[in-house]
Amino acid sequence: MTNENIAEPTGFAALGISGQLLKATHAAGFIEPKPIQEQAIPAQLEGRDILGIAQTGSGKTAAFALPILSKIIALGTKRRPRTARALILAPTRELAVQIEETVKVLAKGAHISTALVLGGVSRHSQVKRIAPGVDFLIATPGRLTDLVREKDLILSDTTWLVLDEADRMLDMGFINDVRRIAKATHPARQTALFSATMPNEIAELAKGLLHDPVRVEVAPQGTTASEIRQGVIFARTKQKRQVLSTILADDAMRSVIIFARTKHGADRVTRDLERDGFEAAVIHGNKSQNARQKALNGFRDGSVRILVATDIAARGIDVPGISHVVNFDLPDEAESYVHRIGRTGRNGQDGVAITMVDPSENAKLRQVERIIRMQLPVLADHLDQPDPQPKSREHNADRRPEAANDRELRRDGKRATGGERASKPAGKARSGGNASNSNRHWPEKTGAPRPAGERTPDGAKPRKFRRRTRKPAARAA
Repeated sequence: MTNENIAEPTGFAALGISGQLLKATHAAGFIEPKPIQEQAIPAQLEGRDILGIAQTGSGKTAAFALPILSKIIALGTKRRPRTARALILAPTRELAVQIEETVKVLAKGAHISTALVLGGVSRHSQVKRIAPGVDFLIATPGRLTDLVREKDLILSDTTWLVLDEADRMLDMGFINDVRRIAKATHPARQTALFSATMPNEIAELAKGLLHDPVRVEVAPQGTTASEIRQGVIFARTKQKRQVLSTILADDAMRSVIIFARTKHGADRVTRDLERDGFEAAVIHGNKSQNARQKALNGFRDGSVRILVATDIAARGIDVPGISHVVNFDLPDEAESYVHRIGRTGRNGQDGVAITMVDPSENAKLRQVERIIRMQLPVLADHLDQPDPQPKSREHNADRRPEAANDRELRRDGKRATGGERASKPAGKARSGGNASNSNRHWPEKTGAPRPAGERTPDGAKPRKFRRRTRKPAARAA
């Protein structure tokens, strides 16, 4: 018996993933592990806490999901009611949905139960889902806090805790909720914290949540993928709509996500695109979860070529084949630029990121270039060109006076004079106006009473009619 047919394990098998989980990983297209997976998976299988820093789109979801799945599969299917073995916190609903989809793909063939807890959808259905207990619970901090407070969810049995995009949770004001949630989990939990950037507040959070963590950093903070070609177009705010329509006419822009700074700005960009003949979907925080998911699904399946979004979509949207990212506005936080353009150039594919810059945004541009450690090349400069003129409204201007004159035609078919226009149509002289002028043109056959003091054709004065008034009712005794 020889060892000639015994080969050294490679890929994810070399990292410690085996059995049905390894087969599902290969079936999902995960063949060669990425750098963050190579460093994070073995350490987590050993029970170590992880502090992971990596650029967006680097494979963080599989880096924390695979080792947790490996351990949960070994525990069997017995679960306590209203509990979750593993909890993954995500800042946005879209990211939470995507994480659950990835976990389901990796766990195919194993008896792993998952549940989503997030705002914007039925709370009752979520409570019902977690009632028998689940293996993987993926949640946003706000809705999860509500369920824990109402005792619909018990976290004391949660032994794996993952914070994904922790810096985004900081930006959205979730850090205090995260601390309370972590305190409610099992004291001997294993924790992983992943983030693309590491501000001081996140470093302090990591010190309080992680125990002797293994630091995994596969790229300098704030760097962008080398596959993304970046550039800026200088254009004033009033020019941006026309510039955007021009570049979208290029057939090479087959799948485009456009980022606006505010919710109202995203709606305005979408309306302008539709007026210019482009079909686009929009997602932002004011949209219901169903509307956001419908727009995202249309963008993912290719039925919608253009998706307009706020920074809510800067993280967590993993749509294969996004060819271009367009920053209609620069973000308030320079780090968000890295996440925005990270929607393209994923999984080794090429991508293009175009940023339109108004002169008032020059300071934000300098902050972005400082973060990404490079000066963005100028693709076009429209600042020396005049602003586009608004579309002509001559047809409206022509129609209004014509309609007004039509209303002022006399009964004899002639157009009314200036004096007639000053009189009221009911036959009463306008108070303070020219009463004699009004009486001179009084129509003879209208049947309406004549103004007071004017004689009839036979010279007799018209009868005066006294207005009858109702006597006040007698007061009750």
